[in-house]
Amino acid sequence: MILYISSVYLEGIIAPYQHTVQYYETDQMQISHHSNYIRWMEEARVAFLACIGFPYEKIEASGLISPVVSVKCDYKAPTTFADVISITVTVKQFSGVRLVLGYRMTLPDQTVVCLAESSHCFTTKAGNIVNLKKTNPDFYQALVANLKAD
Repeated sequence: MILYISSVYLEGIIAPYQHTVQYYETDQMQISHHSNYIRWMEEARVAFLACIGFPYEKIEASGLISPVVSVKCDYKAPTTFADVISITVTVKQFSGVRLVLGYRMTLPDQTVVCLAESSHCFTTKAGNIVNLKKTNPDFYQALVANLKAD
């Protein structure tokens, strides 16, 4: 079993993923470069899936991959070196074929620094789109169980 220290699953609640901004992630203005937020989304997504029982290794071992179809980021406030960012991941939409995850990134004082979404589909390694309800019902149920109403 893989342990993700920065994201914890306790009694049905997934604690936000924690990321500390590294010096190399900042630009000449000494703020985090905008491209890093998408990397942090991936870190949080991988930790989230592990917390619901489906680490990427398990997903890929079952013959599936989950390409990113689209990403949307609304930057609300800058982050700087050594800031600790909490990233909450939620399942916003899920059809069995298409998955939309939401990300809320905050500083310790609860300042929202970014609101984001990523859309994914599920395919075989050959690139054929699949419906998780049919091909991996356990994974399907885990995602449905975490679907949040708007």
